[in-house]
Amino acid sequence: MSFAGRTALITGGSRGIGKAITLKLASEGADVIINFLRRRSVAEATAEEVRAKGVKAHLIKANVGEPEEIDRMFDEVRDKFGKLDIFINNAASGVAKAALELDTRGWDWTMDINARAFLLCTQRAVKVMPRGGRIVAISSLGAKLAWPAYSAVGVSKAALEALTRYLAVECAPLGITVNAVAPGAVESEALKLYASQETLSRPDWKQTPAGRMITPEDIADLVLFLCSEHASMIVGQVIVIDGGVSLAPINL
Repeated sequence: MSFAGRTALITGGSRGIGKAITLKLASEGADVIINFLRRRSVAEATAEEVRAKGVKAHLIKANVGEPEEIDRMFDEVRDKFGKLDIFINNAASGVAKAALELDTRGWDWTMDINARAFLLCTQRAVKVMPRGGRIVAISSLGAKLAWPAYSAVGVSKAALEALTRYLAVECAPLGITVNAVAPGAVESEALKLYASQETLSRPDWKQTPAGRMITPEDIADLVLFLCSEHASMIVGQVIVIDGGVSLAPINL
């Protein structure tokens, strides 16, 4: 499938799952806009990998937890590119605490970045998608399963999944599909934070019926499909990619 001539914005697109999605879209011919917050050197390195594939890469530093930063980011997209074809809501953050230990600061921070940002970004993305487009949000199995120290993130991802359905219904008449991908445990920097908790210290969480953990590249392949013309009638769905672990859950 070719994405030549399309422009994609990936929040948190410089590392981890976001980087894998960025490089996958670029490898299929899409020009990419990489949103990042910290570590400009890492973002620049990812942009160079993109350019080596013969497509354009543009960096935008913005904190999607702040509404004014979201406005500035999409103003820059409009001014520099004129339109957007693909929006990937990937940037995420959150506190690693049990529900009974959560404070309002940690709750607000997690909800703002993981759920509110998806709403605000989609509202802005739609305005620069005059010919239709694709929107994909990255969720988590923690939206449905209760994992230790994952309460704030899990609830925020559940909100993101509900938003996926509501936004999908409103955006479909505009020729824009909205879907979400819910990965199982992925070997990443974020996972190390939760795996460091005492209840996740043993290796059981790495076991899946498929025999291996999910990789960022696995997720990128699924996102690529959802952004293609082949997925034009997939609307408002949350697609699980977990190697089957949610079908035969282990005792975390």
